[in-house]
Amino acid sequence: MIQAIVFLPLLAALVAGLGHHVIGKTASKMITTGALFISAALSWPIFLSFINGTGEAGVVTVLQWVQSGTLSFNWELKIDTLTAVMLVVINTVSALVHLYSWSYMSEDPHQPRFFAYLSLFTFAMLMLVTANNLVQMFFGWEGVGLASYLLIGFWYKKQSANAAAMKAFVVNRVGDLGFMLGIFATFLVFGTVSIPEILEAAPAMAGSTIGFLGLRLDTMTVLCLLLFIGAMGKSAQLGLHTWLPDAMEGPTPVSALIHAATMVTAGVFMVCRLSPMFEAAPVALSVVTVVGAATCFFAATVGTTQHDIKRVIAYSTCSQLGYMFFAAGVGAYGAAMFHLFTHAFFKALLFLGAGSVIHAMHHEQDMRYYGGLRKHIPLTYWAMMMGTLAITGVGIYGVFGFAGFYSKDGILEAAFAAGGLGTMAFWVGIFAALLTSFYSWRLVFLTFHGKPRWEQSEHIQHAVHDEHHDDAHDYAHAHAPKADSDGTAGYHPHESPLPMLVPLVILSIGAVFAGFIFNHPFIYPEEGTAFWAGSLAYNAELMHAAHEVPMWVKWTPFAVMAIGLLLAWNSYIRNPSIPARFVATFRPLHQFLFNKWYFDELYDKIFVKPAFALGRFFWQRGDVGTIDALGPNGVASVVSGGSRLAVRLQSGYVYGYAFVMLLGLVGLVTWAMVKFL
Repeated sequence: MIQAIVFLPLLAALVAGLGHHVIGKTASKMITTGALFISAALSWPIFLSFINGTGEAGVVTVLQWVQSGTLSFNWELKIDTLTAVMLVVINTVSALVHLYSWSYMSEDPHQPRFFAYLSLFTFAMLMLVTANNLVQMFFGWEGVGLASYLLIGFWYKKQSANAAAMKAFVVNRVGDLGFMLGIFATFLVFGTVSIPEILEAAPAMAGSTIGFLGLRLDTMTVLCLLLFIGAMGKSAQLGLHTWLPDAMEGPTPVSALIHAATMVTAGVFMVCRLSPMFEAAPVALSVVTVVGAATCFFAATVGTTQHDIKRVIAYSTCSQLGYMFFAAGVGAYGAAMFHLFTHAFFKALLFLGAGSVIHAMHHEQDMRYYGGLRKHIPLTYWAMMMGTLAITGVGIYGVFGFAGFYSKDGILEAAFAAGGLGTMAFWVGIFAALLTSFYSWRLVFLTFHGKPRWEQSEHIQHAVHDEHHDDAHDYAHAHAPKADSDGTAGYHPHESPLPMLVPLVILSIGAVFAGFIFNHPFIYPEEGTAFWAGSLAYNAELMHAAHEVPMWVKWTPFAVMAIGLLLAWNSYIRNPSIPARFVATFRPLHQFLFNKWYFDELYDKIFVKPAFALGRFFWQRGDVGTIDALGPNGVASVVSGGSRLAVRLQSGYVYGYAFVMLLGLVGLVTWAMVKFL
């Protein structure tokens, strides 16, 4: 069964990508979408078997992969609780994204390529989460990086999409360098890349030292920090986060699949998979906690100022990943995975819901030009409401809550119970929860409530009158609503087609009930110990302490959620002039946040411009001025000069040749006279 789950997406990608000229667009979409729904259908029984305690962990060998000296490993598919959780997340979201894309990408002429890329990404992600050794994990790691590059830059005629794809690729290569060094160092220390063997031997390495950069450092700290650098790149943590917002240049289904539910969680998965290693490196765990909390805070502050609906959700993703990492940093790996699980449903729902809004608004993404959409796209509105209620953690303790109420609150309670840096992470997480509530409800109010502001959008007014769509990638014009003769009064947003609405309904169910149904096996001490046995370092004592924290700790997340809701309502419904007055009063602060703490500008000055300057120097002075001048160009000039001289000598006239012969004879006689007389 596991072989079918993993390899069906690969087979579908190959058929759609290589054979679409033969089978056609519709068949390509049917094959890829059908393969993903089959994989998703096969994944749920495995997951539920671990939920009810009947699941059996194991390893399925595909083939012998590498045998070189002491390095030996097979291509294997690992099945355990951690894998089962990821299989459900990846395949369910991917299947729904495939279905959603039937309508969203319906007018794109390159649909088979798009669906092939989606399936290829899914296969690479499945390879990552089923890996039983670090090399196979790295294979999947780089595979999702490649697929991400292809999908972000899918509209390759669009310069901003090309730049975003390249940025994602380069930034992830920085993180992957750390990951590679971590794998090399791990093999050096343990003599194997087998994950089970490494995790078994890891506790015994605590306290040992290794030479690194000319220093003697704690072995496990060095290994875990190098591996964590890889996680920072893939999961967009502070410092290596700059690629994630720009990745919104890709089609909206890509945002939902890669940057909400699957690829960006690879770093969290890796830290949880290798949690026994991190448990032997307290300093590394402290770094994970601080970086996660800082990312959570940073992304939440930036999200409050953005106007692009997809960028708001992207920064929300970045912030929620911070929660997952600081949960892992304090040792609450089960809580981190639980938030990963619930987040997949409500964040994919929010992204696909945003895609439905963008579809209705003729691909206008600026929320300042929305308003009043609740009556026009009611199903999308209620789906987005379910996602917002889930991400903001709405719920009543001991009664019922939406998905984020259980998973995010579980993280905050565990952080508080952990003490030390966990207390810092708790308060940062509380403040981020306040901001999350504010910008999430701000999105809802700006988009669905208030008066329509569509007539202010030049993009929409131009689009509804545009009768000529020359760009092959302007796929959505067939669904564009028509305007009256004045171009404004008759503009009526419309609900999305059924293939886009069905995934919203299914994901809404997950956003509402996933936390309530599954919170016990994920984070409750007694059930969690059995559920996570052999998969990650589950700290039952910490989770027991988390459930015993004071009641004010349990109610604080709900309180800040309510405060954020009231602030957003007061600012965007009751008194819409407040945001403009705030910006005018605190312009430097707003500019700082709106410009994303100036990370892009800082990196441009520190890395990009010096790199370009160095490249130009080596190009002009090194390549052109030295190598070409002395090499190809120098040799060519000598040959050219010699040729011109030879042409002048070879005139074709007899007297010329006679003159040369006479000169030669005179020279010969002169030499003989000097030599012999």
